[in-house]
Amino acid sequence: MLIEELNIHPDVKRVLIEEGIRELFPPQVEAIRAGALEGKNLLLASPTASGKTLVAELCALKHILENGGKVLYLAPLKALANEKYEEFKKYSVIRKPDGRYVSVGISTGDFDSSDPWLGRFDIIVTTNEKCDSLLRHRAPWMSEITLIVADEVHLLNDVERGPTLEVVLARLMQLNPNIQVLALSATVKNSDEIAEWLRAEAITTEWRPVKLREGVLLDDEIQFKDGGSTRVNRLVKDPSINLALHAVRHGGQVLIFASSRKNAVSLSRKAAPEVGALLPKSLKRSLDNIAEEILSSGERTRLSDLLAELVRNGVAFHHAGLSGVHRKIIEDSFRDGKIKVLTATPTLAFGVNLPARMVVISDYRRYEPGYGYYPISVLEYKQMVGRAGRPKYDDVGEAVLVARTEEERDYLMEGFVLAKPERIWSKLGVERVLRSHVLATIASEFAYSEQGVYDFFSKTLYAYQYDIGAIKGTINRILKFLYDEGMIEYEGGFIRATEFGARVSQLYIDPVSAIIIRDALKGRAPKLADISFLHMISRTPDMAPRLRPASSEIDKIALFVEEHRDEFMFDVPDEWADRIEFEEFLGEVKTALVLNAWIEEYSEDQIIEFFGVEPGDLYHLTETAKWLLYASYELAKLLGHRDLLSKLAELMERVEHGVRAELLPLVRLEGVGRVRARILYNAGLRTIEDLRKASVENLMSLPYIGPKIAKKIKEQVGGTLTQEEWRKLTQAASRQEQQPLTEYYGKS
Repeated sequence: MLIEELNIHPDVKRVLIEEGIRELFPPQVEAIRAGALEGKNLLLASPTASGKTLVAELCALKHILENGGKVLYLAPLKALANEKYEEFKKYSVIRKPDGRYVSVGISTGDFDSSDPWLGRFDIIVTTNEKCDSLLRHRAPWMSEITLIVADEVHLLNDVERGPTLEVVLARLMQLNPNIQVLALSATVKNSDEIAEWLRAEAITTEWRPVKLREGVLLDDEIQFKDGGSTRVNRLVKDPSINLALHAVRHGGQVLIFASSRKNAVSLSRKAAPEVGALLPKSLKRSLDNIAEEILSSGERTRLSDLLAELVRNGVAFHHAGLSGVHRKIIEDSFRDGKIKVLTATPTLAFGVNLPARMVVISDYRRYEPGYGYYPISVLEYKQMVGRAGRPKYDDVGEAVLVARTEEERDYLMEGFVLAKPERIWSKLGVERVLRSHVLATIASEFAYSEQGVYDFFSKTLYAYQYDIGAIKGTINRILKFLYDEGMIEYEGGFIRATEFGARVSQLYIDPVSAIIIRDALKGRAPKLADISFLHMISRTPDMAPRLRPASSEIDKIALFVEEHRDEFMFDVPDEWADRIEFEEFLGEVKTALVLNAWIEEYSEDQIIEFFGVEPGDLYHLTETAKWLLYASYELAKLLGHRDLLSKLAELMERVEHGVRAELLPLVRLEGVGRVRARILYNAGLRTIEDLRKASVENLMSLPYIGPKIAKKIKEQVGGTLTQEEWRKLTQAASRQEQQPLTEYYGKS
């Protein structure tokens, strides 16, 4: 089916043809014939790169241009939301019937806002959690949504993310029974069941634009599912690296999935000299530039130094410990074909789209603390192999598992390559995850009675798969808990949220976190310090997963606890009465100590050295801490603890910027981060007034300030400059645009 033949707006056809899209793939044709453009609900399950997003785009533009509708696109991760936002922006050149252009908005953060500004956009991209937050705030524009696109819908099966997606979909269908639902996934075994719950038609297909060959490597031979085999030269000891070298020699790129960060880094280290020897000088020069970009982006650490060193050889690793800026450089360089071998943890399989000619799964087991090693699911395996084969570049994509023995090869062939993915089951029935959603149902007035609560949850996938009776007992326990803790109250046959309960729901924190914060603020500590509040938030379930103290750290942290016992808002467990509880407490304290190191201006490299916490983890930790400190501030305000507000506000800002209190006036200036703020402060420029009076020459003489930053500072603080001084400064700043600054490294 040609794009020209579709019943869509001519301008949409023009944009697609300009993008080089002239003909639909078979799964797209099936979706169109099933009524996607006529408003039918669909579950489209087809392999990665088979064109699911284009179906969503066509439906979205149909709603906007012909029906005056509004579209909500749900993504499980911020990175994926940003990717889809960029894809949709190509349609912003199209005029709507009212003369305005099609507009795209995105919101993935700030869980305590209804974001009314989003209402002016035609296509709104959010994460599932942000959408849940918007529903709790009763964002008025939600009632205008006519199409929901739920991407990666198989994540309903995920213990952490699944329940939120499930509740969001049930809630949106409750708000507008006529809304069109388009659910997208690469793999759904029980697609008919999920589709029936969504009142949708299921379209499942195995078609992919690049043929996939799945197999298992043993010694030097890959045996493929289709009966074929390939010999691989045994050049080094590690079979995964031999596979990578085989693919690179044949002009391909390789994605190696490792079971842990440590293994991903180890594999990339081993692969680097071997891959580097195969690269032409022209590519090496290009890789040197990428390495320099890594070294000059963000704070320099031993992790970034290692990454840059590996990139010079066309190899990189990718995991959640990398900073966001470094992950993006690696992803872009891999997409551009410059990085030849990328080792990654499995989280990449659920994130951004990074296809490769060959996907290698070096270990099919995962380590779970407290449980040991266990095999991955077939669903997870299928997500990984879906990355094999780059459309427009490869005729065939290969996915290979690594076996050590003949028996293991047979097991991998039967248990993964030839196996079907597991059924998707709702994970909503767990009390820990259900608690917040029950409170939100009452607080956001989606239900006014116990029966109303049951009625809503009877519309979920959990009730569809198990029956509402299976969840009633859990809901009853949660309602009693919420009542006992003063979050809901009964008036005759009706339930309503108290002011406390409503605020907890809006703040998007677990009710248990709110109780921990409430009780801590009320009980206080004999001696209040930064660590008191940082430990308080580290104790909440919303801080999970907390940091685990290494065996070598336990004595040091225990000594700190003993020396600062009067600064904790909670009783320290008896080390000998309950060792598990005591070590959990030490984990909370370690989390608090990392946050304390950050606000005391320890460098990222020092935090890696002292605590083993990498930049990406530190970012997630500080983001969560900032949110929980904000929630603590709001609850302190509500509960009458006005004497704590200034301390909580200051601590929240210090966590955001990673500075001591004296630097706060300086880091509020755009372009002045924690490092430059310390340089300015140590040079005697400690206030805005000091900066206003400072000469441009004085500013530019300081390390890592330069004309560009000096100009930005002066624009913000004012001060007297002659026209000639301003002209020279502007020219110098303009020249510097061609030569980006290298960040100052190390502890200030």
